[in-house]
Amino acid sequence: MVGGLAESGAEVVGLSSNTTIAEAVAAEGYRLRFRDDDAVSRAPIVTSVHELEGAFDWILLATPPDAVVEAATTTAPALAEGGAFVVMQNGLCEDRVVKALAEQGLAGADEVLGAIVGFGASMPEPGLFERTSEGGFTLGRMDGADDPRLDRLAELLAPVGESERAANFAGARWSKLAINCAISTLGTLAGERLGRVLRVKLARRLALEIMTEAVAVAAAEEVALEKVSGTLDLDWIALTDDERRHRGSVGLVAKHTLLLAVGARYRNLRSSMLAALERGRTPPVDFINGEIVLRSDHHGFDTPVNRVATELVHELAAGTRNPTMANIDELARRTDRRYSTQPPARMPHPPAS
Repeated sequence: MVGGLAESGAEVVGLSSNTTIAEAVAAEGYRLRFRDDDAVSRAPIVTSVHELEGAFDWILLATPPDAVVEAATTTAPALAEGGAFVVMQNGLCEDRVVKALAEQGLAGADEVLGAIVGFGASMPEPGLFERTSEGGFTLGRMDGADDPRLDRLAELLAPVGESERAANFAGARWSKLAINCAISTLGTLAGERLGRVLRVKLARRLALEIMTEAVAVAAAEEVALEKVSGTLDLDWIALTDDERRHRGSVGLVAKHTLLLAVGARYRNLRSSMLAALERGRTPPVDFINGEIVLRSDHHGFDTPVNRVATELVHELAAGTRNPTMANIDELARRTDRRYSTQPPARMPHPPAS
């Protein structure tokens, strides 16, 4: 984000509490890589909010989900009047940021905008930032309100990626969450990039099960899901009761085919949770699959595949297992998703429109 904005001439300052990253950037710049293109971008970087000078029109929260609340509350004094935070995490972090800021009397819902990031990126080494897929941003507010700052934000982000505005931003955010529950978590468990994972039939089936549970929770929350990138329809991809009972059908073949296409297009996508694990951080699975489990518990039904997936990622973090493709088999075994021919426990269907 910083590298792309700096290349466009925007006045941008990076803030990283990781001194190793900050030192690498200060010495060599933001080294950017996408496919065969390498670039270096220069912009200031600091390691503490106390080093920030002046007021900022935008504070882009590009941290792991488990760090976003602290990032927002500590940088709030640097936000200019009329400015806005931009929440860029996976999960449902806008609500958490709004709540934390309000509780501390720092800002309200009007100061929080959302940006769903449609591309993948990783940091192979400190100061080297590799973009792993095409994509842009979906912008909006969780309350669905119109906001003239969204047009200015789209213009700001244009050098990094094209933006679209979503009137039903909450629905778009939930759709992205459902997808991340599947591809990010399965990629973390397998320790592989997305293309390798989705070539495995069992992994695709588990991805469908995970997304089906997420769609059921969204329905219970009365959230109308949005198509991802205008084409990926989560309501369609969710398994029907009949499809969940059996291994093969015309509908299942179509859904597996779609996931194969997704895996081919985003084959180099690498889970940010896996990167967190490799850097010794706790993978923020509680903000992804754990969010689905928490909300399904609130509504009185179970989401077993998301629940066990969350448990397995915690086992990775605890060091009791390693990320390998064998974890895909373990997830299927613990949830009886490979061999069971019994009807699954019923989950709520979306309310009639």
